[in-house]
Amino acid sequence: MIIDAQIHIWDVDRPERPWPQPPRNLPQLPNGFSAEQALEQMDASGVDRAVIVPPIYAGDENANLTAFEACERHPGRFAIMGRFDPAWGPQRLETWKSQPHMLGIRISMTYPAYSTWMDDGTLDWFWPVAERLRIPVMLLLPHALPQAKRVAERHPGLQLFIDHLGCVLPKQGPAAFANIDQLLAMAATPNVAVKVTSAPCFSEQGFPFADIHPYLRRIYEAFGPQRMLWGTDFTRLRGTYDECLRIFRDELDFLSAEDKDWVLGKSASKLLGWPE
Repeated sequence: MIIDAQIHIWDVDRPERPWPQPPRNLPQLPNGFSAEQALEQMDASGVDRAVIVPPIYAGDENANLTAFEACERHPGRFAIMGRFDPAWGPQRLETWKSQPHMLGIRISMTYPAYSTWMDDGTLDWFWPVAERLRIPVMLLLPHALPQAKRVAERHPGLQLFIDHLGCVLPKQGPAAFANIDQLLAMAATPNVAVKVTSAPCFSEQGFPFADIHPYLRRIYEAFGPQRMLWGTDFTRLRGTYDECLRIFRDELDFLSAEDKDWVLGKSASKLLGWPE
């Protein structure tokens, strides 16, 4: 089974459901990208499932609604790492995983409104509650990897995922991997995994994106295949959907057949609690 650990979908902006527009400092997106459009790419490449992450700027009470609807339309193909606003409080978190198709939470600290959350106390209550409830948390925070390491060490029962190889966005080449040593230091903490998602975005070359292969090997040697999750982040991907899959399926000679099974699906299934 192949699982894409991150895609975004969002609605066409319309009067009965206005869709929030990205801030001007973020990439402007097409008007709507549907679950059905995602399935076209997945089916063409033989991808069985995908984890929907609502877009970074969709932060209100309805942020996860489009993802819920996609899961209902296509049973078994999608699950959700939902948006959560700490202002909703602990009571909302208590019932989080009782929501159908909900695997956990994704927090994007590259968004200016959320960028200080690791340092200003906003999440101090959140980590122990998420740990107690066994809620996996995906983190996009290339500027705060050491802080995330300390959270993981203090909460060993909390499953954390570092998104997009811990790379600096939107850099490419060595500049994208400026924090690679900070990421690799997190491998000593067993409750941290790495999403090797949108890998082509960090390359300065075309397919097979050979300049990032040494970085992928270092991540593999530090974390091992059972703590690596492949994915595309398709709507911001450089190259094609299939090329992103082929890097890990065909081009990395250090991955065994068993390693590929883990990276391309089994790790996501096990660590996110999304059984086959």
